[in-house]
Amino acid sequence: MEPVFAVLTGIFLSFAVYLLLSKFIIRMLLGVAILGNAVNLLIFTSGRIMREVPPVIGAGLDVPAGPTANPLPQALILTAIVISFSFFAFLLVLSWRAYSGLGTDNTDAMRVAEPDDVQPPPLGY
Repeated sequence: MEPVFAVLTGIFLSFAVYLLLSKFIIRMLLGVAILGNAVNLLIFTSGRIMREVPPVIGAGLDVPAGPTANPLPQALILTAIVISFSFFAFLLVLSWRAYSGLGTDNTDAMRVAEPDDVQPPPLGY
C-alpha cells in the first residue's frame, strides 16, 4: 500500500507544481491547496501505514504490549492541515482583493507597478 501512496504523492506534487506555474491566480490557489494535501500525504506515508492497534498503553504497563501505530505523523498532519488551511484562506482573501481592485486574475494583466507607456530605464550607465 505504501508504493501506491508514494506514486499518488508524486502525482499530487507534479499537478500542484503545474498549477502553481500558471498565470491565473485561481489556478495558483488550487495548486497551493493540492500541494498542502500532497505534503500531508507524504508525511502520512513516511510514518508507515499500519493496521495495528492504536498507540494506547494498557493499565499496569510501561510500554505497549505489541506493535502499535506511530502517533507522531498523525499529529504532524493535524498541525499541517491547520497551517495549510489558514495559509489558503489568507491567499484567497489576498487574491480576492487583487481581483476586485484590478478586475482580472491574469497575472500578466496585473502590471500596475509597470505601466506600458513609461520608457524602460537605460541598460547601461
